[in-house]
Amino acid sequence: MGWHTPTFWIIAAVVLLILFGGKKLPDAARGLGRSMRIFKSEMDEMKTEGETKARTEQPQAQVTDAPIDVQTVQPSEADRKSA
Repeated sequence: MGWHTPTFWIIAAVVLLILFGGKKLPDAARGLGRSMRIFKSEMDEMKTEGETKARTEQPQAQVTDAPIDVQTVQPSEADRKSA
């Protein structure tokens, strides 16, 4: 036997009905459903926030359009004295 047999579920339902009564069970199920929806929306929000954060943290390469002009570079004073 085990917990997956129909007899087990019938007995469990009867015990829950006796313990909590007919009025409290629908309220508890409704509250559980709300909690699950809130939890799911928070998990989705965290997931999208993590993806957004990962995209913004990637280093961006900086490209300059101006070429370096080698001819305009002047030698320093030390280079001129040693030559």
